[in-house]
Amino acid sequence: MALHRIILDCDPGVDDAVAILLALAAPQAISLAGITTVAGNVSASLTEYNARRICTLANRHDIPVFAGCPRPMRDPHGYHTQVHGHDGLGGVPIPEPGFAVQRQHAVDFIIETVNAEPGNITLCAIGPLTNIALALIKDPGIAGKIKQLVLMGGAAFCPGNVSPAAEFNFYVDPWAAHVVLSAGIPQVMFGLDVTSQARMDAAWLDALHQRSAAGAAMAAMMRSYGAADPCLHDPCVIAWLIDPTLFSGIDGHISIITDGSTAGHALAAVKTRHLAGRAPNTHIMTGVDTPRLLALLAEHLAVY
Repeated sequence: MALHRIILDCDPGVDDAVAILLALAAPQAISLAGITTVAGNVSASLTEYNARRICTLANRHDIPVFAGCPRPMRDPHGYHTQVHGHDGLGGVPIPEPGFAVQRQHAVDFIIETVNAEPGNITLCAIGPLTNIALALIKDPGIAGKIKQLVLMGGAAFCPGNVSPAAEFNFYVDPWAAHVVLSAGIPQVMFGLDVTSQARMDAAWLDALHQRSAAGAAMAAMMRSYGAADPCLHDPCVIAWLIDPTLFSGIDGHISIITDGSTAGHALAAVKTRHLAGRAPNTHIMTGVDTPRLLALLAEHLAVY
């Protein structure tokens, strides 16, 4: 039996693609209920398309993909990045989707699944938090039924990668981050503090490239992306579910700055005097054993 029953909420994105492939390659640890997509790295139309392309690359047509929100909660346009290429996957040729996107909206799928499996679903959020925030707004009762939230986002103790204060996912939709992180869900945060340590190297990519045609495609995507950002941010979330001993962290209280020049900043209180009577609400990851992480990725991605 898999240890973790998850919904993977994502915005593929090259590192999202690696996270999807890692989740599919670890059935001993992970049961994937479905993939929900959101606008983020690229537009919403591309994120759901890319999620289906990645599942097709893995020959997994059985994984349902649900398209979600095409824009942040308050910003009518959103913010996209160029580091993933024009199509979000580095322009690398991979198969066209072999199955259709689901008709149900991602927000409704999240609500329905959590209510159907109370206390069993881990939400793995590796894009902007818009879908999950709107699910909590539409049905606040699900907050107490979510087993845990494991997310990639924030920069608690280091500079951001979009602004001096903010990491991309929280910067894109700071209000969604505020709604989600203040909802009282047990949560683990993989911010830039830890994910910037998860750096791939040329030798690791070369070995992946030589394994198979799918490995060559994955390596090509990561080389394109790695030219601007050599860090495997999103796969850290899935890797932790497979082997939590890879990572270390600290408990703290995270609150989100929603407006102004520091919008999207994850303000971390970890000292007693800064907590001011508040209980910690987040386990903030701060360290990773990078060689072991790369070995875990290599082992699992070798199945393709």
